[in-house]
Amino acid sequence: MISVEQHLERILATVSRVSPSLMGLLDAQGAVLAEDVLALVDLPGFDNSAMDGYAVRVGDVAAAGPTTPVDLDVVGDIAAGDLRHLALPPGRTYRIMTGAPIPDGADGIVPVEDTDGNADVVTITAPTEAGRHIRRRGEDVRAGEIVVRSGTRLGPRQIAVLAAAGHGEVLVVAPPRVVVISTGDELVEPGRVPGHGQVVDSNSVMLVAAIRELGAVPYRVSGVKDDVDGLLDTLRHQLLRADAIITTGGVSMGAFDVVKEGLSRLGTVAFDQVAMQPGKPQGFGLIGKQGVPVFTLPGNPVSALVSFEAFVAPALRVLAGRPAREENTLRAVVVEGWTSPGGKVQYARVHLARTPSRHTIRLAGAQGSHVLGGLSDANGLAVVPADVTNVAPGDVLTCIQLGPVDAVRDDLQDTP
Repeated sequence: MISVEQHLERILATVSRVSPSLMGLLDAQGAVLAEDVLALVDLPGFDNSAMDGYAVRVGDVAAAGPTTPVDLDVVGDIAAGDLRHLALPPGRTYRIMTGAPIPDGADGIVPVEDTDGNADVVTITAPTEAGRHIRRRGEDVRAGEIVVRSGTRLGPRQIAVLAAAGHGEVLVVAPPRVVVISTGDELVEPGRVPGHGQVVDSNSVMLVAAIRELGAVPYRVSGVKDDVDGLLDTLRHQLLRADAIITTGGVSMGAFDVVKEGLSRLGTVAFDQVAMQPGKPQGFGLIGKQGVPVFTLPGNPVSALVSFEAFVAPALRVLAGRPAREENTLRAVVVEGWTSPGGKVQYARVHLARTPSRHTIRLAGAQGSHVLGGLSDANGLAVVPADVTNVAPGDVLTCIQLGPVDAVRDDLQDTP
């Protein structure tokens, strides 16, 4: 039997990021930038007004005040998007809108609030300063400066900056394509009522949802029969579109565990007993000419989910060019204790809550590897070290966060 750390480190030492490719900005959302990106243009690209008001020569309105108003002839209007190259004569003004280009000769903006708003001759009742309410060309970003750095995962904010800086496509590590294959003669599709001896294939839909939540691209292949040759044919076909493959079921010690039997023929997948609960039977290796990682997870649904969080999710992040251990853990105080198996790391399904002073955890339902009833109530996995057999109130455990953590008052929590 090997430890959780040994199995994970072997996986992380084997996988590497997907080869970068050019993608359009909208398609690149969620992808990781593979190189620094430089601005192709200044931002802003021209001097423009930050206010609706009047473009003036500052000296012309220096004496303006509530009791000493200054009247200026309005030469015309300048709206955002105006492409004319205009000049402001001395002693006059342009009515100007937010984002509109500043005419040559103007060095300040009088907000419309400090005027009577007229379109022909405007009365100005307050002075302005040189540069006041003017956005200067390049004051945000200069052409040639780095706007987004390599390794950044692209979201709406980064995509906006890249577009404004002159880019329509970027070199990125695309989110990995992950094929989920569930095996078993007993499986039926969700939405069907299972007959005697049949089971709804909840594993594959659960893993597809987990992959999506991680930001990767899932493909689902359900109900592969317990036939070694058929399984191998399915794997060969799916290699054409896979950056990684996940199988569930068929990796224990039974006579019909076809995943273990089939992949053992390839000579590249190692099967181990990992010192953890749930999820002891695990397999990992590379298959196909391109060396596609394959993860073989147990068939019990909770075991499959725990295995995904412990081993597959870190590997998929590496494939995507992201850190393997992105921060999704927190420390929490045990409210009600439980027992844990000696010699194994326990991943207990728990309900996490947040008070003003701490995070707390309680078990979420029964903890059997086949028990789905409490899974929807669990928003975390409490990681109990292998040398701990009794988890007591007041203990502090590391937890993998699976979902939002609700805030509650301290007086609604038992005090350990």
